[in-house]
Amino acid sequence: MLAGGILLTATAAGLGEFRAFHPAQVSRAAWLALLYLIVAGSIVAFTAYVWLIHHELPTRVGTYAYVNPVVAVLLGHFLGGEELGGRTILGTALVLTGVVAITRASRKSQTTTAPRSASRAFSTER
Repeated sequence: MLAGGILLTATAAGLGEFRAFHPAQVSRAAWLALLYLIVAGSIVAFTAYVWLIHHELPTRVGTYAYVNPVVAVLLGHFLGGEELGGRTILGTALVLTGVVAITRASRKSQTTTAPRSASRAFSTER
């Protein structure tokens, strides 16, 4: 992520995106929002994702991509005063239903097919 940020910044500089930019033109709220996205949206979220990928099933971990927009919609509604329409509520319900179905299916398959340990899988003893 750091390398990507550096490359994108270099590309933007090469294309002249910073010629008319002056930090004083950007509001304090915008700088705070950027800082929040860097810390919470990138560092904390990516660290949590990497930790989860080592401790949970990939199917279950992958559901974060579906849950994050639902959380964003709810935060926008409760903290930002955004209105929720019928389609948004229906979409949110469908996403959450899908996540529950994925989580339950992965839990069932995990209990029905217990993985063999690596030492037993490669053992020549019978």
